[in-house]
Amino acid sequence: MNILLIASAFNSLSQRLYAELSDHGHRVDVVLAAHGPDPVRAAVHELRPDLIVAPMLRTALPEDVWREHTCLIVHPGPPGDRGPSSLDWAIAGRAEQWGVTVLQAEAGMDAGPVWAAEPFPVPPVGKSDLYRNEVSDAAVTAVLTAVRRYAEGAHKPLPQTDESVTVVWRDFFRQERRRIDWERDDTETVLRKLRGADSQPGVLDELLGREVFLHGGHPEDRLRGRPGALLAQRAGAVCRATRDGAVWIPELRPRKNSGDPAPFRRPAASVLAAQQPGLVLPEVPAPLDLPPGRRTWTDIRYRQRGDVGFLAFSFPGGAMSTDQCRRLLAAYAHALTRPTRVLVLGGTRDFFSNGIHLNVVEAAGDPAEESWTNLNAMDDLVEAVLRTTDRLVVAALAGNAAAGGAMLALAADQVWCRTGVVLNPHYRRMGLYGSEFWTYTLPRRVGPEQADRLTTEALPVSAASAERLGLVDRLVPAAPEEFPAEVERLAAGLAAAPDLDRRLAAKAAARAADERARPLARYRQEELARMHAIFFDPEAPYHALRSAFVRKTPGGSPRPLAPVPGALR
Repeated sequence: MNILLIASAFNSLSQRLYAELSDHGHRVDVVLAAHGPDPVRAAVHELRPDLIVAPMLRTALPEDVWREHTCLIVHPGPPGDRGPSSLDWAIAGRAEQWGVTVLQAEAGMDAGPVWAAEPFPVPPVGKSDLYRNEVSDAAVTAVLTAVRRYAEGAHKPLPQTDESVTVVWRDFFRQERRRIDWERDDTETVLRKLRGADSQPGVLDELLGREVFLHGGHPEDRLRGRPGALLAQRAGAVCRATRDGAVWIPELRPRKNSGDPAPFRRPAASVLAAQQPGLVLPEVPAPLDLPPGRRTWTDIRYRQRGDVGFLAFSFPGGAMSTDQCRRLLAAYAHALTRPTRVLVLGGTRDFFSNGIHLNVVEAAGDPAEESWTNLNAMDDLVEAVLRTTDRLVVAALAGNAAAGGAMLALAADQVWCRTGVVLNPHYRRMGLYGSEFWTYTLPRRVGPEQADRLTTEALPVSAASAERLGLVDRLVPAAPEEFPAEVERLAAGLAAAPDLDRRLAAKAAARAADERARPLARYRQEELARMHAIFFDPEAPYHALRSAFVRKTPGGSPRPLAPVPGALR
């Protein structure tokens, strides 16, 4: 079928549905509702879709569109749930199970007949992590079911007036409900409030006399202090005391003042330092290999199980600043001193990496210089992986990867992906040529023609398509919570394989041959020359695209790739 996706933003779920519906043989186009109703109407008129699917909408579809066409809305709540803040209520109410419903658009919000529904468990994670994992898995299953039923033509969707459907309207989840009472709320309550707003909208609070939004929350089991007091910092995050413990808050966003440009999230310690330059918070490091039973936050961890080392990293939004790249490189160097035969890179959940940290770049006094420094730190990390020849390196992708983060994965010997992962192995939508040795690793895996297509079309790739193309070596069909254990099992098998010594010898020989044919230094030099020209050209589109992306203004949406105004094809 010809399917048109209408979304307020080409976000993670929209990208995954685009990729997976395309994998199923459908022709899929995308139009962004954020550009207004007229581009939506134009796309519908020009493309004449057989079916319209709306994965994520902040505004209602134009009435003439849903009256004249079957439009399926993806709602992140169980059948009968209505309202704009479904996941927020699920987390606040400590729901153990929730669901995704695919329903037909009607005049009433979320009131149309149900085409498909899929339940999912609710682990104690942030809302954005939940959305990109359990919600995304359930949404894809439900949408594929609904699309199949629509194509077959015999299915009658279930009206919500049916006695089996319990209708519950949930209002918009306002800041008044999110507010933390540091004197009265215990740690688990604070964490639940922070997790329910980790990406958007954040929890409005006051720090050092100024209003800020708190983004993300993790428990701390040792530090204590007066409730609400700032206790320490670690890797850009700050630790704040609760009534009975403490929590780590990785990011802050200043509240917008009238006339100011839109503020954005960035590492908490840097926001506070900008607000109060003389502020001194003790740096409390955490060991790479945390002892069993410790509850504290750190964005980089190392552990060893037999002949396998696991270097886990998890950065908010998948972005990697200069500091994060350098600390991860130091941890990687440490991992190489350990007596292992296989080294696994990647976090246990959510993003693998999205490359350089555009928010930190945007906040820098000299964004061009910070872009350059950040990119070189990223290149240092990728080069270290490429030059490792004494053990097999596996990139284990529990979540999505894009741009330089996707190329970091390709530097490994093997790439393992959870089946729900989406890859964006390109840079063009940010106006960049790219680095991270992509001109070496991408053609090496998929061939020069396919590499050119991937970087030029700049479209998301599903895990299944990535495996077919050669970007991915192994698909791991596991639920998000099961992925780490399955990776550990597979890595142990790889380390015990009888032909591992032969594979390591072949790897070292291939790297030496490639180095003789064209040194890595030359790839890096040529890529960085292109990127330097972009970074230090104030008229380059990168600067406006970066600012729009970071500040969530309309210019930050993907640029049109099709003649239909506002549509992606």
